[in-house]
Amino acid sequence: MAKSRAQFLCGQCGAVHPKWMGKCPDCGAWDSLEQFIEAKAAPGSLPVSEAAAQAPATAEPLGQVQAARVPRMPTGVQEFDRVLGGGFVPGTAVLLGGDPGIGKSTLLLQALAALADAGTTVLYASSEESAHQVRLRAERLDGTNFAQRDANLYVLAETNLARVLEQAKRVQPAVLVVDSIQLVHRADIDAVPGSVSQLRRCALDLVSFAKTSNCVVVMIGHVTKDGLLAGPRLLEHLVDVVLSFEGDRHHAHRGVRAIKNRFGSTFEVGLFEMTGSGLQQVDESTLAADPSLEPRPGSVAVPALAGSRCLLAEVQALTTTGILGGAKRKASGLDGNRLAMLLAVLEQHGGLRLADQDVYASAAGGLKLQEPGTDLAVALAVAAARMGKTAPAAFAAIGEVGLTGQIRPCSHLEQRIAAASRRGVRYLAMPAGQIPSKVAELKIELWPVDHISSALEFLIPMQKNLIKKVLLPTVHAQNRPK
Repeated sequence: MAKSRAQFLCGQCGAVHPKWMGKCPDCGAWDSLEQFIEAKAAPGSLPVSEAAAQAPATAEPLGQVQAARVPRMPTGVQEFDRVLGGGFVPGTAVLLGGDPGIGKSTLLLQALAALADAGTTVLYASSEESAHQVRLRAERLDGTNFAQRDANLYVLAETNLARVLEQAKRVQPAVLVVDSIQLVHRADIDAVPGSVSQLRRCALDLVSFAKTSNCVVVMIGHVTKDGLLAGPRLLEHLVDVVLSFEGDRHHAHRGVRAIKNRFGSTFEVGLFEMTGSGLQQVDESTLAADPSLEPRPGSVAVPALAGSRCLLAEVQALTTTGILGGAKRKASGLDGNRLAMLLAVLEQHGGLRLADQDVYASAAGGLKLQEPGTDLAVALAVAAARMGKTAPAAFAAIGEVGLTGQIRPCSHLEQRIAAASRRGVRYLAMPAGQIPSKVAELKIELWPVDHISSALEFLIPMQKNLIKKVLLPTVHAQNRPK
């Protein structure tokens, strides 16, 4: 039997090294190596090399490989199935991460209840709550008697992984949920739950169980204050699907997006709303900005993409007098670095004096807008807030702003225009030279712009006294809006 030895695992990239180093040689992260003791092999178990020798595999041409079509298992929660790519794939390992209290356990319990209603046997293994607490939470979410309704939903309150897998082999569920991976442990490993050694071995055992039993294993993991999954990043490399449950506990809306998905797209987003009876699926129209409302200074709508859907989001900006050289730039739901770049473009090519202004920008409704296509809307919102002007009624903007001030094309423009027209937008500022051909039937007027200065011309009619007060005196005449 091999002797146990200490190794060091990088918490950022998952690389294993024989000795401690201040900087990981693979990813370059500082102070990220943590020591763990590789557990001894269990009596009677075979090393990996011997097990592989007993069942040798042969290489074959890719064209001769028979592609097996495995049917998906819909959970009954459409927004959750959208992110998964249509449902669970049997034999996969899924990792769901999110902030404490965001609703991870609630979402999976509702999905298991829907699967149980369809006649699928499922097992919910809770290491944080007792079976009585899970029952109370389930009745609070559903409002009915689970004892008469969900005979296929099994609950197990256990922290020992060996006992969890033993019960899973007895029940033979189609879906096994482990809540959470940080609190389960193996008794033969001399380490506390949540340590690198425990997480590594427990995750490997669960993934192996999923592959051998054709059972879907869902592991719930917490995230750190930096927004990363707690524990080593090795967990992300081991599983097939990594989902992130995002949102603010002070806002009702939640979003589930895929960080890694071997069986589907990583661009889809599932929208939910936290209510007293659990998570409710959200129609995208409830998150859209209402173009019929009276325009306000510093508010511009933008048709933003969220996976395969298009949301009419609202970008809001506020500028106040600050200190020259120490002005603040704060962003909520937007990329702070990109906001700083847009402010520089507005000052250099748009003629706005922003060096002594504190700028605050946010995406209303708790949305996160990270795509470059929202640049023009953010820039126009800041300009409107700085000059105290309002955008025209039922106005929206879309386009990427370059460092030279040019408005660059963006993707899926026809889909964005159609979505904006359905939401009641009548005027849409968009990149010049990218006007699609099939827009004649839409009740929307397109305003093509090729530069940030021309965008300001379309949006805000300038006055001489406003130019003297707000605009920089050194702006070139060709960049200054008339």
